Amino acid sequence: MSLRVVFLGTAGSVPTPKRGLPAIMIQREGERILFDCGEGVQRQMMCARVGFHRITKVFVTHMHGDHILGLPGLLQTMALLDRERKLSIYGPSGIKRFIEAIKETVQFVLTFPVEVHEIKDGGVVCEEKEYRVEAVWASHAIPNLAYTLVEKPRLGRLYPEKAKSLGVPEGPLWSKLQHGSSVKLPNGSTVKPEEVVGPPRHGRKIVYTGDTRPFEGFVEFAAGADLLIHDATLDDELAERAEQDGHSTPSQAAENARKARVKQLILTHISARYEDTNALLEQAQKIFKNTKVAEDFMKIEIPLLES
Repeated sequence: MSLRVVFLGTAGSVPTPKRGLPAIMIQREGERILFDCGEGVQRQMMCARVGFHRITKVFVTHMHGDHILGLPGLLQTMALLDRERKLSIYGPSGIKRFIEAIKETVQFVLTFPVEVHEIKDGGVVCEEKEYRVEAVWASHAIPNLAYTLVEKPRLGRLYPEKAKSLGVPEGPLWSKLQHGSSVKLPNGSTVKPEEVVGPPRHGRKIVYTGDTRPFEGFVEFAAGADLLIHDATLDDELAERAEQDGHSTPSQAAENARKARVKQLILTHISARYEDTNALLEQAQKIFKNTKVAEDFMKIEIPLLES
């Protein structure tokens, strides 16, 4: 089961020649899930060769223009491509009025249903068979949602040699055991799942903060994540400015990563003042070594967990 994160836009507030506005895509098997949708996202998708037609959901963190102004153009292009598949959009209060205003004032007709979900409270906001998306209110200049995509546990690994040694023939009975049911053999004996199947295997977890200061409850929200994508708009020397504007510094992001015991930290939403991001990286790595600064078109594979 493949799981890849593609960074389509990593700038903060305004684009630069090397950085587009915020947009992150998670590719999970055949599904494409977009987190934020900054201006220019369509061209970024083309350059990254990720396409439009497989996008099923868009999660918007907040209603600042650099995070949402790519959405009107994306909807229009999907319609021009005769999309029919439903698109689900999630975001804070105001996202529904924003979509309605686009449809009323920009003259194009959607060829597909758009289902808009305004998030009022944190918790699980999207539940699918194999994963869920949770949200929590972060701390920014306006209401901002941090999101986490969490895969549900997979079935435990079946050990064929153990099954054979107990007389269980290969075939449907193996599947039954792996799905948690005991099986009765022709000789009258019963084989229980725990005799031939390992424990359930944990799913993967990706956390995206959007724009935020450090806030209470985040460490628990991000705990154990395979990947934490964190706002690091301004360097440590501008911590007071970051606090005023509702952003984080590299050291603050790294401290969150350390406390939450995540596996990897990616700094994003980089201010245009930092053409060279080495200082940002150094500040974070003093606290959390496994840190990178996001670059447009960077791709990260999240491997399956075996336990």
